Amino acid sequence: MSSIDLWYTTRATGVVTLLLLSATTFLGVLTAGRARSAAPAFARVDLHRRLSALAVVFLAIHVLTSVLDSYVHVGWLSVVVPFTSGYRPGWVALGTVSLDLFLAVGISSLLRQRISARTWRLVHWLAYLSWPVAVMHSIGMGTDMKLSWMLALVAATSALVVGAALWRLDDSVRHRSRLPETAIAPRRSLRPTVSSGRSS
Repeated sequence: MSSIDLWYTTRATGVVTLLLLSATTFLGVLTAGRARSAAPAFARVDLHRRLSALAVVFLAIHVLTSVLDSYVHVGWLSVVVPFTSGYRPGWVALGTVSLDLFLAVGISSLLRQRISARTWRLVHWLAYLSWPVAVMHSIGMGTDMKLSWMLALVAATSALVVGAALWRLDDSVRHRSRLPETAIAPRRSLRPTVSSGRSS
């Protein structure tokens, strides 16, 4: 495969990976927030996992073609260690950080039965950090960002993910505001009734 073929493959898989990662993050936010939907929860979880697996495949191809392309000189070390690339080290580092975070989430999911639920949840939060870092990497590295359709695509996916995150935050705040009333109500019902009359 020629350098130009690797270049176009890297660009294409980068765009697809960003779309899949955005969709995965969007579904992850909705699933974790218990969003009401026509689709059952197990279907959303299954779709989330399948999209995550697809994202891994396209991400692997994106990384492989980036390293094999002799024109940019990224290097294998730059795949996992930030700021070691000879080509645009800052922007490549963002991709490296996003990849490392994504791998941490994926590995924790594979080891879910062997680690505590609390540890899994804490590591899984890294997925929400991986997405904006990946977006910044795409904006800084992607030559297609000069095209209006690509800008519209990034804006649309970003709006979906940010909108879902704001919805979940609002839903969480509302849920917490209802907790005191729910917690107090049963206690009031357990109070003994005091009779106002005197026993004969």
